[in-house]
Amino acid sequence: MRTWRVSDVMTVDVVTVREDTPYRDIVDTLHEHRVSAAPVVDAGGQVVGVVSEADLLHKIEHVGEEHERRIFVSRRYKEAQAKAHGVTARDLMSAPAVTIAPDTPLIAAAKRLDEAKVKRLPVVDERGRLVGIVARGDLLRVYLRPDREIAEEVREEVLRRTLWVEPGQIEVEVRDGVVTLSGRADRHSTAQLAVKFTQLVAGVVDVVDRLEFEFDDRKLADASPYAPTPWGLP
Repeated sequence: MRTWRVSDVMTVDVVTVREDTPYRDIVDTLHEHRVSAAPVVDAGGQVVGVVSEADLLHKIEHVGEEHERRIFVSRRYKEAQAKAHGVTARDLMSAPAVTIAPDTPLIAAAKRLDEAKVKRLPVVDERGRLVGIVARGDLLRVYLRPDREIAEEVREEVLRRTLWVEPGQIEVEVRDGVVTLSGRADRHSTAQLAVKFTQLVAGVVDVVDRLEFEFDDRKLADASPYAPTPWGLP
């Protein structure tokens, strides 16, 4: 089965800024390209940070506060106030940037986004150079796969090549990403694996299990000579 990765859904035409890009130019760039953030890259194309609308808004949030004196301030407040006085991307960006590799599976990418509490991740190669960007919305593209494409992968990759199920033995129907498996498998374990592996196919929203089976191989495990006795002794 094919595992979808970040490289399959990422945007390769990325809007970037340099470390010395002025505040006003950053605002213009984000507005012109209708994006809410941009990776900050150095002369070698390596990602050194990310500057977002949130970073830029500190200048508005903290305007006039240089005349106020506070006894107790948090580190987060100090960082925000420092960005309020920033004039270039180097002063404003969040660094180091949280990045991801292009060969990362989509499931791992989703977890990385959630853990980092960010909306997008710059995609970098092994040398840290920018090759794309992946956002939360990009990870949902996998669910735009046509039903016929999903059905074909389930039949060929899951049933025929992985489980060696004969064509027609198990029927596959897909509607709006929901896969229905029906028919008769040779054994209980085959039916279970068919459902489990189908759930892993990219674009599958849910699996409806209507499978029957010829032989219940669960009984083999129960009949194992190593099964424990009621007294806990073999």
